[in-house]
Amino acid sequence: MSSRFPAARPRRLRRTAGLRSLAAQTSVRPGNLVLPMFVKEGIAEPQPVASMPGVLQHTRDSLRKAATEAVEAGVGGLILFGIPAVKDSRGSAADDPAGIIQLALRDLTAEVGSDTVLMADLCLCEYTDHGHCGVLTDVLDVDNDATLERYASIACAQAVAGAHVVAPSGMMDGQVGAIRSALDEVGYAEIAICAYSAKYASAFYGPFRDAAEGAPLFGDRSGYQQDPRGATEALREVALDLDEGADIVMVKPALAYLDVISRVADAVTVPVAAYQVSGEYAMVEAAAANGWLDRDRAIMETLIAIRRAGADIILTYWAAEVARRLSR
Repeated sequence: MSSRFPAARPRRLRRTAGLRSLAAQTSVRPGNLVLPMFVKEGIAEPQPVASMPGVLQHTRDSLRKAATEAVEAGVGGLILFGIPAVKDSRGSAADDPAGIIQLALRDLTAEVGSDTVLMADLCLCEYTDHGHCGVLTDVLDVDNDATLERYASIACAQAVAGAHVVAPSGMMDGQVGAIRSALDEVGYAEIAICAYSAKYASAFYGPFRDAAEGAPLFGDRSGYQQDPRGATEALREVALDLDEGADIVMVKPALAYLDVISRVADAVTVPVAAYQVSGEYAMVEAAAANGWLDRDRAIMETLIAIRRAGADIILTYWAAEVARRLSR
């Protein structure tokens, strides 16, 4: 039986830019974006990262300037990674009150601390002379429990320096619980934890290791980061982190793990973050530089895909640029 009404035509809502925007199911806002920033001790001028065009290892002064510009563009937050002048086996600079990350946090607390969210990556790979994410045993394995003690101390140092959120990324068992207990004990119960809950042993971290100078001197991190072939394990890790007190859970990398982002988003009631990592950034920049794709469209398409998968928060090296574009 034929209907007296004409058939629906979905293309009607695609006809103009205004209609497409009105009917869009997914959007990216500046406030969804967090800008990762690197600050290095002992340099007089900011240093370009060759594998990440447009990304710098900042001095304290250039970090303040870039952070102010990013906040003025409307980004939702900044996450800091520190590169010390001196490294040792236990990553002593990571919780040193005079260490580069604590100094940078104090700088930004004074500069933009009331206007944005200051996050601090909490790991040891940038600070150890061996490049692994924890303290090593005599047989050169990562000592999980000894590392938890270091993480707890680092969290307290970052909180004292002004971090609003600490972000443990080492994938040690029990890291969130150890950090939560330590923060609560010293009177920083209000400091949030963004747990790198599903951090995969990925090929897409290479440029980051140039930027943070944290590549392992031997072996790899497959023994503590997740196997790319698994998704169910991510849900188990997320559940454990939430039980231990995580306020935000993160999936890293983003594009190759959109299915994991989606599954995590369906399973939790806390914000889900996703890290658009250095390799994802470098691939687009390299392809665009060769004229193989439209850079601006590719950037937005990747961000929309991550949001569409279920991420509430996206860490991306394009955060300030995209925030400016969206605010026009």
